[in-house]
Amino acid sequence: MEEIIINLLKKSTGLTEEEISNLIEIPPNPELGDYAFPCFVLSSKLKKSPQEIAQSLVDKIKFSKEIDKIQAQGPYINFFLNSQELAEATIKKIQKEKEKYGSAKMKEKVLIESPGPNTNKPLHIGHARNIILAQSIKKLLEFLGKDVKIVDIINDRGAHICKSMIAYEKFGKGNTPEKAEKKSDHFVGDYYVKFSEELKKNPKLDEEVHECLRKWESGDKDTLELWKKMNNWALQGFKETYNKFNLKIDKTYCESEIYKLGKEIILEQFKKGTIDKKKDGAYFADLTSQGLGEKILLRGDGTSIYITQDLYLAILRKKEYNFDKLIYVVANEQNHHFKTLFTLLKLFGYKWADKLYHLNYGLVHLESGRLKSREGNIVDADDTIEITKNLALEEINKRYKDLSQKEKESRAMQIAMSAIRYFFLKIDRLKDLTFIPQESLSFEGNTGPYLLYTYARARSILKKAKYTNKKAYKIKEISNMEKQLTFHVARFPQIVLHSYRNLSPNIIANYAYQIAKIFNELYHTDRILGSENEQFKLVLVDSFSQVLKNALSLLEIDTIDKM
Repeated sequence: MEEIIINLLKKSTGLTEEEISNLIEIPPNPELGDYAFPCFVLSSKLKKSPQEIAQSLVDKIKFSKEIDKIQAQGPYINFFLNSQELAEATIKKIQKEKEKYGSAKMKEKVLIESPGPNTNKPLHIGHARNIILAQSIKKLLEFLGKDVKIVDIINDRGAHICKSMIAYEKFGKGNTPEKAEKKSDHFVGDYYVKFSEELKKNPKLDEEVHECLRKWESGDKDTLELWKKMNNWALQGFKETYNKFNLKIDKTYCESEIYKLGKEIILEQFKKGTIDKKKDGAYFADLTSQGLGEKILLRGDGTSIYITQDLYLAILRKKEYNFDKLIYVVANEQNHHFKTLFTLLKLFGYKWADKLYHLNYGLVHLESGRLKSREGNIVDADDTIEITKNLALEEINKRYKDLSQKEKESRAMQIAMSAIRYFFLKIDRLKDLTFIPQESLSFEGNTGPYLLYTYARARSILKKAKYTNKKAYKIKEISNMEKQLTFHVARFPQIVLHSYRNLSPNIIANYAYQIAKIFNELYHTDRILGSENEQFKLVLVDSFSQVLKNALSLLEIDTIDKM
């Protein structure tokens, strides 16, 4: 329908399809039509007021069978769709394409970097947001036909890792995760917190950190042995957490394996004259003209820094995967770092640097304030899941006493994950958020459980009616709510594209809530079973449930037929 309107306007305005698509709006009030086109952009070109242009264009535009009415309303042209044509076309398309409705065939190879943990502590709730974003973007891109892989970078070396090692050496006394009956990455994280506590009592501990790092870099046998042991504990814990999120990593890179690499890239660029050298021997790039200041690339002693290894890793991934796009899912605290990285790669002549994208996102807070893992003031990803699952289990025990404990546990986990995922994805990724488990689990309002419940309600209606989509249906009259629901499920392909262009899953999340609200209003105001127009209503309910399922799938949320 939108394409039809765009073509009508294209003939009358002389604007391109893209220009019209960017301008066309959906009025906030259905009384103002289903689509609206503002005429301001044509005012300077035609030397007329937008109001005059709107009226003259209405007189020129030829009606099509899909449109009931076109009218000028001030500077806007309002289009009113033919409800029956809209319903016929939309339902036919959804019933034919089903789970592929809204999909496309865009051939492209994409890498997504996520979640990038440190091996001195467990994954925290900020990592949860990272994983959830990465998975949703992966689902979205795959839905549009792209070949997508997730790659991980493990930050497993440096002073922060040494802090956990020193604390374990001093206070661990041969303890293990098994003896402590603790998840292995949480076990390691406890010693990171312990180090900070002890540092307040003994500031000289910082000197031991530098000595530990020196021993590690020189290959000291005992230091490496301890590092491997604690590293493996952390990695095993990460794997368990990844499994809870159903996160599949296609390839893992470790900082310990690449931190010395990239030096040759810098020296080569120095020979080419693209970077300079300071008196102390440090190599740097002057990016002042790009607003990024001076950036050291190699220290005076010849050692690499983070940006050096990131340059190397980007080039390595391009060689290994020949990607069309590489998306870094990293919090917005690193905005400057990635601007610098991309600028340097362009400066060094790598044209594909334009295909690198920093998918930044806001921080996650506790209700009591910002996360600080070194102080133990943090909610781990595992704890977040467990707390939310237990709250969901309490609700299930109240509602469904006849279910087996196994089924209750399974359903509680599914509801909890839907609550967590949806809570994180419904909010614009650039904004900070405060996760509140009780709020995320509400069966009313803009939540994951509400959407699961709505889907289950739709499927329950169809089951009760013994519905099959093989029966013929006739569209006689369409109520206002039926038209609204039809119109909004028809918009799903455009919503998917809009979300893709902005890499913003919140567009899909809030769309899912919008169509769920409309369906529930229809359910409460219009009789479905036993109505004169029952078969059409059932087909509409079936089509709605398919679109809601498709939308939730892009958020990595599995639907439940019975709640």
